[in-house]
Amino acid sequence: MRTRTSGSLPGETEAGGGARQLGQRIGHSDRAGSISLLPMDAVQALADLTEISSQIEAAVLFDDQGTVVGSTLTGAQAAEAFARSAATLLEDAAAFRSTDAQLTQLEASTQNGSVFVVRDGSHLIAATTGPSPTVGLVFYDLKSCLRGAAADEVRPAAKPKPRPRRKQEPVDGEA
Repeated sequence: MRTRTSGSLPGETEAGGGARQLGQRIGHSDRAGSISLLPMDAVQALADLTEISSQIEAAVLFDDQGTVVGSTLTGAQAAEAFARSAATLLEDAAAFRSTDAQLTQLEASTQNGSVFVVRDGSHLIAATTGPSPTVGLVFYDLKSCLRGAAADEVRPAAKPKPRPRRKQEPVDGEA
């Protein structure tokens, strides 16, 4: 297995396992449905992701505490297991970095497929793909999904528009 992290060279870290096998172990069943545990924006972001990225086989949005926000997997337990595994993978890969900077993205690939994990602040997304994905495009799509899911938190409440002033009509005899 080849593991690529942001700031590392391809093939820098070797380990065993497979993305497709990970997807099978956690209950992935070829987009049979999606679950939502929290905000609708996460569900919409995941729907948009799977619509625009044919390479994504399964995805889960979660926070840095491990709380699953949304998933394309068939059950809550599968989504939680995938989120835990992805968080552990990201944490373990960070140990190989030579700087203290937080690891923000990771790709681990095997002959059977890849696992991607992307962090944006306290929000994370993990996804599996088939073999030989277009890595840059998958990272771009995952980052776009994270931005879409977090849009509600960032967006300030809309201020009501002020009503236009009504012109006062002159009373008869006034000019």
